[in-house]
Amino acid sequence: MSELTIYNTLTRKKEVFKPIHPGFVGIYVCGPTVYGHAHLGHAKSYVSFDVIVRYLRYLGYKVRYVQNITDVGHLLGDANEGEDRVLKAARLEQLEPMEIVERYTRSYFEDMDALNVLRPDISPRASGHIPEQIELVTELLEKGYAYERNGTVYFDVQKFKEYGKLSGRKVEELVAGARIDVKEEKKHPADFALWKRAEPEHLMQWNSPWGRGYPGWHAECSVMSTKYLGQPFDIHGGGIENVFPHHECEIAQSEAATGKPFARYWIHNNMVTVDGTKMGKSLNNFITIKEALKKYPPLGIRFFVLSSHYRSPLDFSDEALEAGQKGLERLHNAYIRLLKARSNASGKNEVMEEKIAAYRGRFEDEMNDDFNTPRAIAALFDFIKETNQWLDKDENIAEETLLHAIEVLRKTAGGVLGLLPADDTALLKEHSGNFDEIMQLLIDLRNRLRKEKNFALADEIRNRLAEAGIILKDTPQGTVWEQKD
Repeated sequence: MSELTIYNTLTRKKEVFKPIHPGFVGIYVCGPTVYGHAHLGHAKSYVSFDVIVRYLRYLGYKVRYVQNITDVGHLLGDANEGEDRVLKAARLEQLEPMEIVERYTRSYFEDMDALNVLRPDISPRASGHIPEQIELVTELLEKGYAYERNGTVYFDVQKFKEYGKLSGRKVEELVAGARIDVKEEKKHPADFALWKRAEPEHLMQWNSPWGRGYPGWHAECSVMSTKYLGQPFDIHGGGIENVFPHHECEIAQSEAATGKPFARYWIHNNMVTVDGTKMGKSLNNFITIKEALKKYPPLGIRFFVLSSHYRSPLDFSDEALEAGQKGLERLHNAYIRLLKARSNASGKNEVMEEKIAAYRGRFEDEMNDDFNTPRAIAALFDFIKETNQWLDKDENIAEETLLHAIEVLRKTAGGVLGLLPADDTALLKEHSGNFDEIMQLLIDLRNRLRKEKNFALADEIRNRLAEAGIILKDTPQGTVWEQKD
């Protein structure tokens, strides 16, 4: 098997993955700001990182996955200088800020559960880590990397010589008027707030050495990631839109405070687009996950997400989601056919065992190439084509090989890609409905016709079912049926 390689935004190249501590991976992914229902852009991000975490565990790593909940300090605007997003939602819905936070945190996890996204090991909230953020700001002030102006503390980007190493931007290029709001109290227009002064009417504020205020968005993630993963840690992930300024600022303040590297590998997922334009709440062109779930099954949406590489944009359309649903049905039908197949012989089928091993190796090679889910899915479909051909022609299905094929699909398509439900019984029931009863009725009718020597009509039933993809097999134990892909 090839080695796992990851595209590292920090170095702008693929690198062989080597964890800091053998056998253990610490990963932090920027979670949602909970002021509204999650949309398909969130699905792209969190399904992608779910597969990354699942695959690391598949490889045998013990993974600690930390994904925060931003419930304060994430301000509107590119420069993160506008109104608090949670406070704005609270005002519009005439609720307390923490009511907004609770409502949309629950909504977010409902959506993630539906999409078969595993819960993070730790889901820290920004508002629950205020003391640690004050400690970070104090340390940066003491080391000369920050300064205070009228109750707001800014990070001095000119003091951190490597500022811009993640995004490729240069401090000298970040001049007044270039996307970043200019404030007279700042030394440099790119200086960012570590702690913000709160006006008396601001609902979310805490005591600090600099007066009443609240933390800056960037400081929150630095504190929560290092508290639970240490510094440095292995992987920091998030959306590509967070490279600058959010992740750039995280690196600056974290490394300035400790003198140590922050995170070794930086992974960024690309966005969902609508007609080539980023899907987002600010543009009001988003489709919530809840809206999508009214039209499409959750695993169909998941398949749609994984049909593109995590670093590639994914353009939304009903046609693309319908294609995802058809692909999922093809996978489920093939898997169900294996589950229902009757084993007529003990032992192994060596030819099929070689094909199973080849598929597993190809699947791992594709995933090892920077978690390439589209190519892994292509390998998966080549494999289910093989299993269908095997079941079509082999009268003596070897039991061990049948169970092996089921196990490998369960671990790859299910365990890694998350495209199979955890419970096979539920999947069988979902796809059968009253179908089993109808099939038994047709089998009984055909058997009666054969006893009555009405072979023409009995054969017509068999042939018509075969045209519909259902194969009848007469065995010493009775007639059984299988559904072809």
